[in-house]
Amino acid sequence: MLVKDLMTREVILIEATASLKEALKLMENKELKALVVNKQNPHDAYGIITYTDIIKAIYAEEGDIDLLNVYDIYKKPAITVSKELDVKHAAKLMINMGIKRLLVTDNNEIEGIISMHDIIQDIIQNIEK
Repeated sequence: MLVKDLMTREVILIEATASLKEALKLMENKELKALVVNKQNPHDAYGIITYTDIIKAIYAEEGDIDLLNVYDIYKKPAITVSKELDVKHAAKLMINMGIKRLLVTDNNEIEGIISMHDIIQDIIQNIEK
């Protein structure tokens, strides 16, 4: 099975200049645990911001996040894979890197996102068959 078979194609982007409050509201409204941070120009890299990143920032700032923006805490570059990669290699990469999500790109353009949750859901569905 290939990454393109399991990836989520609808990717919600946020700008690096957005506030953390905006990021949290968008995550809540879209029921997401991570957002892809848009690249600033065609040759730039995408980033990613997760609930974990935000919680760490809130803890570090002792709850005061009014002055923090996405660019203060997001990870860039996000780890990316090809949609033609076998899922087992994507899973191994996530395990080895200690991450839960990979961006799927083609020619440095976002195509989707694949998470450990996507892979586990597929495994569960195949067990039940």
